[in-house]
Amino acid sequence: QVQLVESGGGLVQPGGSLRLGCTTSGSVSSIYWMGWYRQAPGKQREMVASISRIGNTSVKGRFAISRDNAKNTVYLQMDSLRPEDTAVYYCKAIRSGGLVYWGQGTQVTVSS
Repeated sequence: QVQLVESGGGLVQPGGSLRLGCTTSGSVSSIYWMGWYRQAPGKQREMVASISRIGNTSVKGRFAISRDNAKNTVYLQMDSLRPEDTAVYYCKAIRSGGLVYWGQGTQVTVSS
């Protein structure tokens, strides 16, 4: 089993920054891919960043993804935030055997 807990969401003004964290526990060594997704009201969930076990990353736009192996945490750095970035942000992990795990989500609201 793998557990994911997101943190760092909140209210930020347009142009501001936030760093989200996704802390993993359980069978952490079996994870080979992690990603950040977001879902805005009335829209489909979309991926915004990902990182593989060997460090290959994929990011969308103004976001950056990184990890701290010592803390079993993957971060999503979001800069120059816009109102359209408002969404619930979810962390996803895929482990050996193709098992998929999701976190509970953290709300990000960009508003003045």
